Amino acid sequence: PDIVVNNAGFGLLGPAASLSRAEQLAMVDVNVRALTDVSLAFVDSLERHKGGILNIASIAAFSPGPNMAAYHATKAYVLSFSEGLHWELRWRGIRVTALCPGPVPTEFQVRAGYTSDSDPDMLKRTADRVAQDGYRALQQGRRVAVPGALNRLTAAVTRMLPRRFLTEAVGRYNNKRIPK
Repeated sequence: PDIVVNNAGFGLLGPAASLSRAEQLAMVDVNVRALTDVSLAFVDSLERHKGGILNIASIAAFSPGPNMAAYHATKAYVLSFSEGLHWELRWRGIRVTALCPGPVPTEFQVRAGYTSDSDPDMLKRTADRVAQDGYRALQQGRRVAVPGALNRLTAAVTRMLPRRFLTEAVGRYNNKRIPK
């Protein structure tokens, strides 16, 4: 292939200790293990075609995530793994981009246990728009892409905030998403 897109993944909303361990481990298998396996399986072919890998992370990768702890952790892995691969594979002519979108109204929210209505409209982007942004970022050889100006600002701010404050803010935000 010329491009490998790792877009499979799902999230779970709720306190980690209250969620099914089996479901959380299945999420790790999909979000981490499968992405790693597929990314590495095509390296030789991508080198021949001077191709690229687009790994779908999330804006969640930039922060701890109370009430979505395992999900945030898997997306932090995707971001870190992709950045490492970007450096390792550039010498072989392979581009690797971690795409970190904010909220994208899809079936993801239903599977995770909430509706996209709980996400601020100003952060949302359509799946088509995010896909276009990701493809463009990969073609440009960008290591990380965060679609949307407000989402980019959010990602930048999370790097500057004290972790304790950030964890509290994300926990409160995710707590509001839990259906009552």
